[in-house]
Amino acid sequence: MASDVFTFLVGGKAGEGVKKAGSVAAHIFSSMGRHVFQMDDYMSLIRGGHNFSVVSTAPRWISSHYMNANLVVNFDKRSYKTHINNIAENGIMIFNSDELDVEKGIGIPLSSEAEKYPMKELMFGVGAVAILSAVIGFEKDEMNQIIRDEYPRGIEDNLSYADKIYNMVYPVCGKKFILDKGDKKRLIITGNEAISLGAITGGLNVYYGYPMTPASSILHFLAHEAENFGLAVVHAESEIAVINMAIGSSFTGARSMVGTSGGGFALMTEGFSLAGMTEAPVLIILSQRPGPATGVPTYTEQADLAFALTVGHGDFLRIVASPRTVREAYYLAAEMLDLVWKFQTPGILLTEKHLSESNMTIEIDFEKTKWAEPKMHEKGDYKRYRDTEDGISPMLFPPSKKIIKWNSYEHDEFGITTEEAEKISFMHDKRNKKLDALIEHLKGQETVRKIYGEHPTNIFSYGSTYMSVLEALRYGKLNPTTIAPIYLNPLPIWELEEFKHQDNIVIEQSSTGQFTKLLTEKAGLEIRSTIKQYDGRPFDPIELSQKIKEVLR
Repeated sequence: MASDVFTFLVGGKAGEGVKKAGSVAAHIFSSMGRHVFQMDDYMSLIRGGHNFSVVSTAPRWISSHYMNANLVVNFDKRSYKTHINNIAENGIMIFNSDELDVEKGIGIPLSSEAEKYPMKELMFGVGAVAILSAVIGFEKDEMNQIIRDEYPRGIEDNLSYADKIYNMVYPVCGKKFILDKGDKKRLIITGNEAISLGAITGGLNVYYGYPMTPASSILHFLAHEAENFGLAVVHAESEIAVINMAIGSSFTGARSMVGTSGGGFALMTEGFSLAGMTEAPVLIILSQRPGPATGVPTYTEQADLAFALTVGHGDFLRIVASPRTVREAYYLAAEMLDLVWKFQTPGILLTEKHLSESNMTIEIDFEKTKWAEPKMHEKGDYKRYRDTEDGISPMLFPPSKKIIKWNSYEHDEFGITTEEAEKISFMHDKRNKKLDALIEHLKGQETVRKIYGEHPTNIFSYGSTYMSVLEALRYGKLNPTTIAPIYLNPLPIWELEEFKHQDNIVIEQSSTGQFTKLLTEKAGLEIRSTIKQYDGRPFDPIELSQKIKEVLR
């Protein structure tokens, strides 16, 4: 592990407060002014499945968790066996001595102490916070304030339990790791929360969703904040209803967004094509998990890229972009909302479980957020699909004395159904003009992040894998050039020309190398090697740095 990084890992059964303990640890580090990255790993079981939360922190910006932890706390036998090899050099493991009797680690009777309290299963998380507090040298009054703030239900029992666990741990390994404070406290949020906030500040009016991990928390977050921001948030009966209701809302001028994962978006494909024909500005958040079919519902992958780039039948403009960090997810959500309204076409913000559900400390400048503004009709006869120089027709919304006609059939400029050959070609040409206009627009903004290095090999990645790559390079003290496109359709090939005929490698989470194929087919790049991981887990920076070193040799 990097010498400036401290990692806390807590594991146990679902329902024992594992995720909460990780979140509390993240907020402890954040309150110290340190940077934080938290990753939660959980099975698709409400109770009994193995869960763990790993929180890495450093005085500098950190862009990934580290699986090798300085402090590992295990609530049960399964967690101990799973994480026995996740202890960093000079790290310590504390386990539940009521569950197993082993020599490696420090045993604490978490269960027998918890039996004394009514909410015994929820006490384990409190115990983990007490253990962390002792190990990093917090005094009891500091720990008690954290318990009061984070575990207000059954406060006296929580304080009592924490006190007993702290007293057991402190004499053995108290002040084992004293952490330096950082420069200032920062906001710590998940990628889905960042997407939600970005959409709100970008002008979001209505959100439709049908729960599907890992996009579900967008629905939950926006429903919670609906009253504060004047949002309409609807839990519809199906994904088919979701996409069609969003198109209907955009007809009225409401800035609409939906969220789903691969299987849910598969049900939306006909509606997505409807948005293409009606030129409806709808933003879809597609958060990837392993497929096909149900796949592995609570884990991460990047195997929906080809699907997102080509989804829907017929020719129409699909804007696809992918945020690389939690901070960028905020700005990109607003930017994509602006683009779908500016160019009157559906768009996909493509992300993954790893970014959607991981917590990260970020700083946001709310003044830099883009605001979605359509081109509006001002006077004269109204044609919904008026042909223009850039293919973008001025919009008009009800109530209006003029006729506003959206049509799923091929139509003329007024929106009236047509099967005339000349008009069919004419409307295709009209819609296709938007691509050239979009490319000219994108040439005026950042579409690819490039960090030039001294090593002659270039590393390409996209989405949350970019964060893993940066941390791996820092850990391995490697200095190649890194390139990460934000926009995937249209792919900004004008920014990638310089890397033709150079030594390029790709890092992605797809078993078939979908991102590699995109770069070779669209940008004409020569890719020497692709580092792939497709086991549902995000890259660990230590393991990834070793793989990169092998390829660079």
